[in-house]
Amino acid sequence: MTDIEAARIAGLVAAQEKAIALFAEVEARGIVAPGRGEREVSDHVRDLANEMFGTTKHWHKRIIRSGPNTLAPYRDNPPDRVLGEDDVAFADFGPIFEEYEADFGRTYVFGQDPDKHRLLADLPRIFDAGRAAFQADDTMTGARLYRTVEELAAEAGWEIGIWHTGHLVGEFPHETNDGAKAESYITPDNTSPLRRTDRAGRACHWILELHLVDRARQFGGFYEQLLDLA
Repeated sequence: MTDIEAARIAGLVAAQEKAIALFAEVEARGIVAPGRGEREVSDHVRDLANEMFGTTKHWHKRIIRSGPNTLAPYRDNPPDRVLGEDDVAFADFGPIFEEYEADFGRTYVFGQDPDKHRLLADLPRIFDAGRAAFQADDTMTGARLYRTVEELAAEAGWEIGIWHTGHLVGEFPHETNDGAKAESYITPDNTSPLRRTDRAGRACHWILELHLVDRARQFGGFYEQLLDLA
């Protein structure tokens, strides 16, 4: 491993560690809470990131979604909604720390609904199982990992809510790393090995992104962080 690649890995891991610390403080302060609007919560998290780390840039739009809005895919912009006493809510943030992207998502459940709490428990469990499958197969492709996550979700009674289960991550902006869109995502169309180099000769690093939904009951949850590092 070159010194440059070691520095890239250190930067990505440090960015995620800051994101973990940020969301630990979000939880400690009770920022994601019933009675608050989604946009209000998003602004609180943004301001906290600036307070803790001087973070003023995010490489994708900041998302707080609750109730039926948790079914909406990333590109949608559902109307602002107040978090309810028996809701599921999730946060999806992409802060930039020292020009390295973090991409971090967590889910919150209010009330006692057993299915919502089951989803809360299943998200990290399925994430860990997907990561284990990746670690066990040096030739894992985006398509095979997508199918693995899809099967794990179905076994638990959930559907995948978006068209992919993860993407490249790196120096801001990571979209410039690869011109072929499918090869930049963990998607059924990506038949390339995930362990490869990009057009600039740098190792590809990945986020595993879970958006699991129950369409019949109109709620979903979200969980994401680094797949191949940390």
